[in-house]
Amino acid sequence: MNTLLRIAIQKSGRLQEGSLELLKESGLSISNGKDQLKTQARNFPVEVLFLRDDDIPQYVEDQVADIGIVGENVFAEKKKDNRLIKRLDFSKCRLSMAVPRGENYTGVQWLQGKNIATSYPNIVKGFLAKHNVEAGIHEISGSVEIAPGIGLADAICDIVSTGSTLLSNGLQEVEIVMQSEAVIIASPTLSPEKQKILDKLLFRIEAVKKAKNSKYILLNCPNESIEKITQVIPGMKSPTIIPLTRAGWSSLHSVVDENDFWERIDQLREFGAEGILVVPIEKMIV
Repeated sequence: MNTLLRIAIQKSGRLQEGSLELLKESGLSISNGKDQLKTQARNFPVEVLFLRDDDIPQYVEDQVADIGIVGENVFAEKKKDNRLIKRLDFSKCRLSMAVPRGENYTGVQWLQGKNIATSYPNIVKGFLAKHNVEAGIHEISGSVEIAPGIGLADAICDIVSTGSTLLSNGLQEVEIVMQSEAVIIASPTLSPEKQKILDKLLFRIEAVKKAKNSKYILLNCPNESIEKITQVIPGMKSPTIIPLTRAGWSSLHSVVDENDFWERIDQLREFGAEGILVVPIEKMIV
């Protein structure tokens, strides 16, 4: 029987969408029909399990799943025997303290003696201990933001993406407890065969991530500007330079980081670059 790496992902929601997109971009052919609980990739030794995200760390600890894709906040809260393998740069959010708008919040010490409603009691306990604050913690699941309005708590600690939910419930964000994003967690006792499959998958995922953060750039430039332009966009090792039929000009091909894109473009134009083409990269292996 062929060895399969079992991957647990969220049953529904944004994290599921991002996880499936990443796996498919990594070359895995996966079907995910409605209400499907598991599926096997047709072209890679992987079986995908669709589970509640809060349950994934436990399934990985129990070795029902070999690895899981969860929010870093869930990994930190559950405190199971899992290894954090890789941050995935999607489903980014933050876990924050919020209090009613109009409260004269003066800092973390304001929470002393107050009651805090949250779905993340372990993370909140750690945050309070770090700041030498003692407060009551009410663990609730769902609709945490309503707690101050019904007199259950003075403050909440919950996941924040845009802040619109807090705003609509009369709350203001006052402290960021932790930043979170999708991560891969794994059992600490993978067999050598499964570790080999995981290594191949991580290699593919890294190629996808690098491609998303980079752009392929082609331009024409005067030969006297090549050295300056090479310093601006050095590429992975060095740019490719091809002479043009136009005397004194060359075509230069390189890679630029997405975060530096517009600043670099302005510099290239200053050095006489023309006909600049910027193309998305699907995969990038270095």
